[in-house]
Amino acid sequence: MKVMRLLSSLKHDESERGIFHLGRALVKNGHTSIIVSSADEDNDLVRRLKRDGNNYHQLQMNKKSWLSLLQVAPLRHLIEKYEPDVIHAHSRTPAWIVHLALRRARVKRMPKLVSTMYGFYPINRYSQALLNVDTLITVSDSVTNYLKHRLRREDTAPKIIKRIYRGIDTRRYPYRHNPSVYWLRHTFAEYPELEHKKWLIFPTIIGNEYGQEWLIDILGNLQEQFPNIHVIIMDDDYKDGDVAHEDFRQRTNTLGLAERITYVGSKRNDMREWLSAANIVMALANEPESIGINALQAIHLGTPVIGWDQAAFSEILQPLYPQGLVKKYNATSLCKAVRNQLESVTRPEMTNKFTMREMIEETLNVYQNLSDMALAEEQAEADAAAVRRIKKYLKPTANTTNNKAKIYDARAKQNDALANTEPTKKRLSEAPNLSKETDT
Repeated sequence: MKVMRLLSSLKHDESERGIFHLGRALVKNGHTSIIVSSADEDNDLVRRLKRDGNNYHQLQMNKKSWLSLLQVAPLRHLIEKYEPDVIHAHSRTPAWIVHLALRRARVKRMPKLVSTMYGFYPINRYSQALLNVDTLITVSDSVTNYLKHRLRREDTAPKIIKRIYRGIDTRRYPYRHNPSVYWLRHTFAEYPELEHKKWLIFPTIIGNEYGQEWLIDILGNLQEQFPNIHVIIMDDDYKDGDVAHEDFRQRTNTLGLAERITYVGSKRNDMREWLSAANIVMALANEPESIGINALQAIHLGTPVIGWDQAAFSEILQPLYPQGLVKKYNATSLCKAVRNQLESVTRPEMTNKFTMREMIEETLNVYQNLSDMALAEEQAEADAAAVRRIKKYLKPTANTTNNKAKIYDARAKQNDALANTEPTKKRLSEAPNLSKETDT
């Protein structure tokens, strides 16, 4: 089986897409993995892919860029070269490019198309290419319900919608992982205010949709009861021109809470250490979350997570850590949940759900089912062609037989007609009676 996957970027949402793990699994199972993305050939991620046995090709299919249309012909050449059984588009721009490339592609068999819907995308013309596929993978039930609710016409819907949760590599995020002493010493040297504190990790950047304003309610209501409470935000301490960031900084300064907040930056490669060292990981997005990857990572590390009872957070916490769900969307309920957790620590149990292995297996099953379906359709078409050839061969033979029968019928009728004429009757009457002569 040959699988071609198309991405706008390799680095974007690496942990959510499982690009490297899926490619490694394809190669390990004897399949051919082709990856097309915009990353340079000398990129560390590209070298990692090649080392795992993937075939990599660089095409600039940047999101929402008209220049991406220039890659239609190069992608068509790649499709004609490899003739993949399945093509998987991971975002909307590559989905459009592959649809255009397949229009004039000279291949023995048209590949089956797969796409993944990672968020609550608006159902418009731009998203149409993502929906016009054989199988659409959604990353949560909330995304599936959102999609079905907005797809009114059957002709715009994909043939199959398959929900596959994003998974966590349990080897990378083992249960009850403890940060090294070296990391702790280095962290306390860089941020001395964090020592001997209760860490509340806000594992995302500041934005209108991420809910950082709820941190002000938590600190304002619980700082007297818990003097060592401290918030750690995975964002830079200053962003020029960012209105949401500036508003949050001004409010915390005005309320005297700035000393209880530390910004550690967004571009870090030690997220695992921060999540495992936290007392609580906060999942406070104001808008429905489609994946909740940071909450998943924290759960697998055994770190408590507190979040709103909506969308992906609800789907994750309900089976894995229900005491972390805040059902009422208000500051009182949120502060109560944080207080209960700080007073009596209860950690999530080890789980085998939402794992990378499970995600890979389900995705490979989607590929294999589509490949088998393509082979079955090809065989059915070959059988139908054979039947048509047989019928075409048998038709002249049947016509010849019918023509001979018609000739025999015509001759018989002609003989009967001649026998009934007067001259014929007279000759027959004048003929000697052989039977009588034989008797005498």
